[in-house]
Amino acid sequence: MSQARIVTRFAPSPTGYLHIGGGRTALFNWLYARGRGGKFLLRIEDTDRERSTPEATAAILRGLTWLGLDWDGEVVSQFARKDRHAEVAHQMLARGTAYKCFSTKEEIGAFRAAEEAAGRYPIFLSPWRDADPATYPDRPYVIRMKAPRTGETIISDRVQGKVTFRNDQLDDMIVLRSDGVPTYMLAVVVDDHDMGVTHVIRGDDHLANAARQTMVYDAMGWPVPVWAHIPLIHGPDGKKLSKRHGALGVEEYQMMGYPAAGMRNYLTRLGWAHGDAEIFSTEEALAMFDLDGIGRAPARLDFKKLEHVCGQHIARTEDAALLHELEAYLAASGQPALTEGQHALMLKAMYCLKDRAKTFPELLEKARFALTARPVAPDAAAAALLDPVSRGILKTLTLQLQNATWEKAELEIILTAAAEQAGIGFGKLAQPLRAALAGRTATPSVYDMMLVIGRDETIARLNEAAG
Repeated sequence: MSQARIVTRFAPSPTGYLHIGGGRTALFNWLYARGRGGKFLLRIEDTDRERSTPEATAAILRGLTWLGLDWDGEVVSQFARKDRHAEVAHQMLARGTAYKCFSTKEEIGAFRAAEEAAGRYPIFLSPWRDADPATYPDRPYVIRMKAPRTGETIISDRVQGKVTFRNDQLDDMIVLRSDGVPTYMLAVVVDDHDMGVTHVIRGDDHLANAARQTMVYDAMGWPVPVWAHIPLIHGPDGKKLSKRHGALGVEEYQMMGYPAAGMRNYLTRLGWAHGDAEIFSTEEALAMFDLDGIGRAPARLDFKKLEHVCGQHIARTEDAALLHELEAYLAASGQPALTEGQHALMLKAMYCLKDRAKTFPELLEKARFALTARPVAPDAAAAALLDPVSRGILKTLTLQLQNATWEKAELEIILTAAAEQAGIGFGKLAQPLRAALAGRTATPSVYDMMLVIGRDETIARLNEAAG
């Protein structure tokens, strides 16, 4: 198969937010296709009309867009293709690979109860499978696929390896209900075939479906795609991911302030490995990613590792791009947008903010000195540093700064001399300076803050703090 022909898809159900596990599945599909010059398609499996909502679809699209996963062509609605699915069910009838079943729910229930009572596996064996059409009654029917009754169905999975299913434990599944509505199991196969999907990369909770779906492909004489069923994500305790482990939705991670590039990096490494690669760009991931690197064991969500990876990406991201994403975070989380002045100061300050900030809230806290306006309101810890002695030192210092050239070397000379004159170490001088300039005790270096906000603003804040 040539690389140009590779087509993958992500097919979520719009019954809620985009789950973090779904986000990783989409990412794996996107990486595999994009890295090989193929197509990545998006299908919304909205056949459950009671639970599917436009709001959930919008949330899924927002989550994928934030992760940076672009798709080819229009978004496909599975529900909109129901007539095509029904058409295929009738084609199966014509091919003799499906049949009309007139059994009632009561008859099916009685059959299964009898099988269980006899100690057999309760697979329903329809009496209509090989019935003469002349005996068909005039009542509603379903269309069932004629599944093989003997032998095995073997799935050659790129992640799970060879997986074998006994055919005598798989019933003749319904492909079209009595009301003419196609079943999910049929719709998935028809959609994947019609969309030209060559590789089905999805969670291993769908592994059992692969056997039945393979039978549908065979019944229609269609080529079976490459299967790759990836293990689910578990919590740090090894149990199935749930609310008790923290955020579940992709958009929640955006709201928490994780950068998209860091999130992509972390999710790529969650259950996949390539040598010793830990921190890498999206371009590097596209070049490295392959199905062979996906492990069979469930991956465990690790927030400390996520923060470490995101911190690395914040540090290496170009300043303007980082500021752009920060502003998108503010908008998404409902916070006020930066003013023109704040935007300019943030861009100027970014060099001294990026190191060691793991999330956008941390970055904003470090940037408080650049974002705050006078009067600077110190928190309790900072206010305690502005005692009468410290305020006196600040008052003297403002006079010495009046004619400084505002270059770091000269500022270092002036501040060092001021500390010596007051008979204290530089650290003791830096504490009230941080309180005066930022209203906080943990900030970038006092020199960086002074250089970013400039001479006039620095002196105004020191005078204000000195009282």
